[in-house]
Amino acid sequence: MTDLSEMTDGNILLVFRLEGEAFGVSVSYVHEILDRERPTMVPNADAFSPGLINVRGSVVPLVDVRLRLGMGPAQATENARMIVLEHEIKDVKTKLAFEADAVEEVFEVNMSDVEPVPELGASWPQVYLLGAIRREDELIILLDPDTLFSPNPSFAAA
Repeated sequence: MTDLSEMTDGNILLVFRLEGEAFGVSVSYVHEILDRERPTMVPNADAFSPGLINVRGSVVPLVDVRLRLGMGPAQATENARMIVLEHEIKDVKTKLAFEADAVEEVFEVNMSDVEPVPELGASWPQVYLLGAIRREDELIILLDPDTLFSPNPSFAAA
């Protein structure tokens, strides 16, 4: 699990939407944001990473974040974007992408303001969450890249 105190760029979050909810991830993981593109589906691939996209000549796995969070499939909209991250998986820097319904903003936060997400009433598996931060009238759910993007099935939602 990611330690919030160790995140140097963790004070700067990319905020995006999934099913109307606001989620955030540290910009230190973000490589780029692209317009939505149709992935190349891989036969017999795991549902967690069902396809590939081309990112400037590199083949990048498309990860289904919605599956991990227990959400329905993505709906194609004009605001949908692909977020390409660079993250260490098994000690290897790896690019991967996921689809967001919309990308909203980048903003600076005080990580000491992060609150735990209460298990009671939470819609998402706790193992994928770092906490939540308040912004105006809304909570932004901070995702944990170490667990969310791990191919390790022990992190799979119950």
